[in-house]
Amino acid sequence: MSDFCQIQDWKLFSGSGRPYVIAGPCSVESRESLVSEALCLKKIGINVLRGGLWKPRTHPGSFEGVGEEGAGWLREAGAAAGMRTATEVANARHLDVILKNGIDAVWIGARTSGNPFLVQEIAEALRGTGLPVFVKNPLVPDPELWTGAIERFARSGLKYICAVHRGFHSYGETIFRNPPFWQIPVELRRRLPGLPLLCDPSHITGRRDLVEDIARQALILGFDGLMIEVHPDPDKALSDAAQQITPEALQGVLGRLRMRSSSTSDAEATAAIDDLRTGIDRIDAALIDLLAERMNISESIGRIKERSGLTVLQTGRWNTVLEKVRAMAKEKNLDEDFISEIYTTIHRASMERQLGK
Repeated sequence: MSDFCQIQDWKLFSGSGRPYVIAGPCSVESRESLVSEALCLKKIGINVLRGGLWKPRTHPGSFEGVGEEGAGWLREAGAAAGMRTATEVANARHLDVILKNGIDAVWIGARTSGNPFLVQEIAEALRGTGLPVFVKNPLVPDPELWTGAIERFARSGLKYICAVHRGFHSYGETIFRNPPFWQIPVELRRRLPGLPLLCDPSHITGRRDLVEDIARQALILGFDGLMIEVHPDPDKALSDAAQQITPEALQGVLGRLRMRSSSTSDAEATAAIDDLRTGIDRIDAALIDLLAERMNISESIGRIKERSGLTVLQTGRWNTVLEKVRAMAKEKNLDEDFISEIYTTIHRASMERQLGK
């Protein structure tokens, strides 16, 4: 599955340049405010207007979108500003409304993309429409669910498919609403190298003051563009007020961001990187040799434990090892949690060796 249509060839983004940006309110709230915002966004170079019509909320009773009526407002706002339009669909009925009203593109939200039944239903309804579809990552940090959803749309014959990274649900305290777990979209791009990829920093951060930093990180990682929630008066927004920014703020953010390229014509830079990568390759080979030696020693220890009737898990020894490597990491100015994660994986593999797996 590497024959995805590259984003620069999408008619949706014609003339937009890079980074490709989709912007607009979290929720469509009124015809007047949407038309006004569309005109503002067009002035700063945005060519695709987003706006949610149906808003799935965790608890009933809160604002859940204007629904079908707003589809006409979205179409009118797009026409007034000369912009393409996009909205979220969660089932085939939503898609019927979109097709009737001439909306240009749809996205699949995180709650929907993790449900294969709904994804298949929407994929079948989209078959033959030629409509572009943006697939947000599921709530669960699992590349399989995300890849599977994209495969369902591809098998329905859709040509214009784009992944959107919006972060993942996580337990515990974090400064983000949905931590980015960058390794997941990186893995998705490894699996599907031709797939266009956008970042939604609004949903990752949940805070407007962090949007620019996450947007910058995404572009540094090689994302193709951004989907950003924009509202003329964010504090009065009917949904997700804290993460929306004004059109003026968006203009400032885009002016400070810089796209990166996966290649360069600078021969000196290329040669320097190649030399350094040769060093990394040498270190990687040494690491593999050391890990193999470590595993062989663990296996020998496991045989002695077996003869002596000792348990495989020796909690005291494991705690000592973990404390020691964390202390060494600190001395070398390495992230202690990073080293803990590596050694936890090594320890798990060592125990599996001793268990005879």
